[in-house]
Amino acid sequence: MDTHKVGSDTTVLADSLEAPGMGHIPVNAYVLTAAEPVVVDTGLSLADRNFVNTLGSVVDPADILWIWLTHPDRDHTGGLFDLLVAAPRAKVVTSFIGAGIMTTERPLPMDRLYFLNPGQSLDVGDRVLRAFRPPLFDSPATVGFYDEKTRICFSSDCFGGPMPTAELAESGHANDLKPEELRQTQLMWATLDSPWVHIVDPVKYRATIDPLRDMAPEIVLSTHLPPAVRMTASMIDTITMAPDSDPFVGPDQAALVQMLASFEPGGQPAAT
Repeated sequence: MDTHKVGSDTTVLADSLEAPGMGHIPVNAYVLTAAEPVVVDTGLSLADRNFVNTLGSVVDPADILWIWLTHPDRDHTGGLFDLLVAAPRAKVVTSFIGAGIMTTERPLPMDRLYFLNPGQSLDVGDRVLRAFRPPLFDSPATVGFYDEKTRICFSSDCFGGPMPTAELAESGHANDLKPEELRQTQLMWATLDSPWVHIVDPVKYRATIDPLRDMAPEIVLSTHLPPAVRMTASMIDTITMAPDSDPFVGPDQAALVQMLASFEPGGQPAAT
């Protein structure tokens, strides 16, 4: 994992996963060093990741007061339970449905939960975080937020896009890609992660983008994209195109057999 600052008081805890044929998918968590420090998501649920250890290089976990889960998918909750131990004063900001989903894996201490819905706000001492539902999402529990003090939008999965290299995914910036390259990777991600965008009323969908346009954040921090600084208008134009873009079609079994064969010496698939 790589850690680096973006803006005045926000740190990216950057990780990635390679997706054959697609590239490297960024998987970011964030630390907001507000008066009441906030951790945004808790990384991948893989045995070789030590999220709390990486977090400790940025802030003492014991000082964390809020853990904002943008939604309860496993690439957002990997370090959650270890962090609850290391940060005994922290409350988990989630929704009713988000908490319900997480309890299918492991019971959550109810006194450590803080339910927050889109349209509501959280005061973290020196600023107010305004919760909203991003236009694109893959979980009904998704709640992003806008930091009024820094003009940073935390968009969860929205605006994501695979990167061509792990280095770019973990330590780059969205504008390292050419504009058309970024547009194509974001459209591909939009149709992969939110396939429902092709079957909803396009007018109603585009109306959900207006609140984000009105925010006009200076920086957008997505879970699945390197930091995007002063790129909001162009990225909004991109996701506006999502209903009319080509649906994502994943590899089929024939492609999987070919992929497995490429992993073996001489191009032969593994014996079964």
